[in-house]
Order: sequence, then structure tokens, then C-alpha cells
Amino acid sequence: MENPRQMEASFSTLAISLGTQAIIALGLVENPITKKTETDRNVARFNIDMLRTLRDKTKGNLNDAEEKLLNGIIHDLQLKFVESN
Repeated sequence: MENPRQMEASFSTLAISLGTQAIIALGLVENPITKKTETDRNVARFNIDMLRTLRDKTKGNLNDAEEKLLNGIIHDLQLKFVESN
């Protein structure tokens, strides 16, 4: 695994990071800190809302790949959120 200090700070990294936090909060993957699967729908919803806000605030300023990535993450997370009910 790559050392986080060596990772490139980019829009894609930010979007993936927020998406990963939502997936962890939905209990779909183990929390890497606690090593437990935990569910917190409020945290998941918050991270999805953060991604939607990011999309709205960056509209017209993203390249095609960034826009596609962000929209895909939001779409997938919204489906997983509804399915987790």
C-alpha cells in the first residue's frame, strides 16, 4: 500500500476519499482503524452530500474524466445507500 504522504493531492483523490468514507459508514467494508464493520447512515449521508456539494460547486470547472468519476461515485453511493435501508 502506498504511503499516504506520497499520494498526489488531486481532485480525484479527494472524491475517492469521500466516497471511501461513505462506503465504510455504510458498513460495506471494514473500518481500517477499528478493523470492524460498522454502520453509521448519518456519516454516509453526510459524505454523499459533501460529494454532491463538491459536484455543484465545481460544475463547469472539471475535465471530462473528473466529472465522470465524481458522477459515478455519487450515483453508486446513492444506490448503495438506498439498498442498505
